[in-house]
Amino acid sequence: MDIRRIAEEERLSGAVISGGFIFLAGQVADDPSLDAEGQTADILAQIDTLLEDAGTDKRALLSVQIILADINDAPAMNRAWDAWLDRSAKPARMTIQAALVNPQWKVEITGIARAP
Repeated sequence: MDIRRIAEEERLSGAVISGGFIFLAGQVADDPSLDAEGQTADILAQIDTLLEDAGTDKRALLSVQIILADINDAPAMNRAWDAWLDRSAKPARMTIQAALVNPQWKVEITGIARAP
């Protein structure tokens, strides 16, 4: 079975490519002191990098899951999302509220993209 791992860390890979798909790990902001809009923009830039390393871009995203520590941050998150989104290639998306591992994290994003 052909499996390629990108951005491997101690406990996980930032992305795994297999079976024609790219599976993104939950991405969180490098700077947790940012507000929800800033954290979202940071995460989306990380996703851009992971997809570029996989040989594609955000237009290949099929599905995205966004976890907010506080659902009241949805408007701020959506501002960053809307600025980043390619409106000709919108993925399926869900947004939920849940506790995140680090209390400073306001946003975590994961998703699945089509591999090139």
